[in-house]
Amino acid sequence: MAMDGPRATMVDASLALAGQALPRDHRQALAEALLAALPWLAQSPGAGVHRVNIAAGDGPQALLSRRSRLTLRVLRHRVEALSALDGGTLDIGGARLGLAGPVVVRELLPYRTLYAHVVESADADELAFLRGVEAELDSLGVACRSICGRLQQFAGGASRGFGLMLDGLDAADALRVLEHGLGAHRLWGCGLFVPHRSAAAVGS
Repeated sequence: MAMDGPRATMVDASLALAGQALPRDHRQALAEALLAALPWLAQSPGAGVHRVNIAAGDGPQALLSRRSRLTLRVLRHRVEALSALDGGTLDIGGARLGLAGPVVVRELLPYRTLYAHVVESADADELAFLRGVEAELDSLGVACRSICGRLQQFAGGASRGFGLMLDGLDAADALRVLEHGLGAHRLWGCGLFVPHRSAAAVGS
């Protein structure tokens, strides 16, 4: 359950996606396509792009669900600017995806447990990664328990990261993590946290 607290300066805003498939390793290409369409993203602190839901598998191409959406984390006053994407298309590694409004806005809610699908890491060692996470959390003044998930490779194997759960957050710290994120490559979908109801299955 979300805790009471101040309203976030950022929100998650989404549009419907239309297409058959896209490259499984598409984080970098998606960010580049969005920066071409929305140049202001490059100068928008904390802005990020959530991972697109795709079918599980190991092949180079992944099927896109009919309910897949493009979701960006942006400053509240930037939501209206996302309407420029409505009716447009994005070329992501040769796959063309259509975008359709209206833009749906979801508030960032400070849960005690937050989860990021991947947080970028300079090291493939789990303990070294967690030490870096703790240092970044300390710099934000956030106190919580960190639980590491599985190692992942992306950007053609040039980058790596781990899933990460943060548990035992108070409302102020949860909101700080949601708005700031952790690690690098926020536009690649790295370091973006969402609420999670349980810390039990992060390593699965």
